[in-house]
Amino acid sequence: QVQLVESGGGLVQAGGSLRLSCAASGRSFSRYAMGWFRQAPGKERELVAAISWSGGSTVFADSVKGRFTISRDNAKNTLYLQMNSLKPEDTAVYYCAASTGVVAATPLPYDYDYWGQGTQVTVSS
Repeated sequence: QVQLVESGGGLVQAGGSLRLSCAASGRSFSRYAMGWFRQAPGKERELVAAISWSGGSTVFADSVKGRFTISRDNAKNTLYLQMNSLKPEDTAVYYCAASTGVVAATPLPYDYDYWGQGTQVTVSS
């Protein structure tokens, strides 16, 4: 069983920055691929970024490339998403996810078997 708890969401003006954190329970965090997804009202959940178990490989959605960075600290069982140059279209609930069966950075939601409760990010124009 893996429990994921996101934090760091909030309200920010366009052009601003936020850093999301995801604290994971369990001793096997370093063996999991991890990802950040988001879901805006009326839209499907979509990949934001994913990272391999070692942190050596990452995948980003085209819409966030160059603005967002994903990283992990395996010693602290924590996943991060640094979001810069935020835009109103980044407004969504952001979810942290863990894949216990995949070690590579995977963009596919069905590869992830544990999800956090989500944290709201609102970007005002």
